[in-house]
This record gives sequence, C-alpha cells and structure tokens, in this order.
Amino acid sequence: MTDALDPEDRKLLTLARATRARNAVPEGAAVRDETGRTYVAGTVALDSLRLSALRTAVAMAVASGATSLEAAAVVSEADTVPDADRAAVRDLGGAGTPVLLAGPDGTLRDTLGAG
Repeated sequence: MTDALDPEDRKLLTLARATRARNAVPEGAAVRDETGRTYVAGTVALDSLRLSALRTAVAMAVASGATSLEAAAVVSEADTVPDADRAAVRDLGGAGTPVLLAGPDGTLRDTLGAG
C-alpha cells in the first residue's frame, strides 16, 4: 500500500481488502461517513439481487443514518470504478468525495472523484 496515503484512507483500503479476501468475492469496499464511522461490504451476487461492493457499502451507511461521506475505497481487479458506483458515493457525499481504487494486493491504482 502507498505510504503517502492518509492513515484513515489507508484504513479504508485495509478494510475493503480484508472484506474481499474473507468473503472470497470479486470486490471489497469501505466508506467513511461524516462522523468517522466506517461501513464495509463485499459484492452481493444473488439470483434476485446484484450489487457492487461500493453500492452495498453506501447503502449500509445510509441505512445506519449517515448523512454524508468523507471517502470511499474499492479493492478490485477492475481498472476503474463504474459510473453507477461513483454516482452512489456522489449522492451521499457530493461530487468531490474521493474514491480510492486499489488492486487485490492493496496497492493504490487511482483516486477518482465521485463526480
């Protein structure tokens, strides 16, 4: 992982990576709300429901009463974060909310805006 990251952002990546590995899912995600609470999730792949890890983490934050997001992180083999996932972050956190994308080894690949 990149040492230049803020410790709180590094924590998000660590949580997302651990969730991905523990649940053996394609993606792990974590978000931090306006109070510093974190919410983690993995990909949901049921016959009747499919959600990315990031959209699931955002939904968990909303369901727990979060009113804003400070940051989000995704650990995936994908090269980018889909627009629909970034839109979920934007809906709760605003266009400037950073979305960190890391590979399965935790190495930061990119930092995107939710906008």
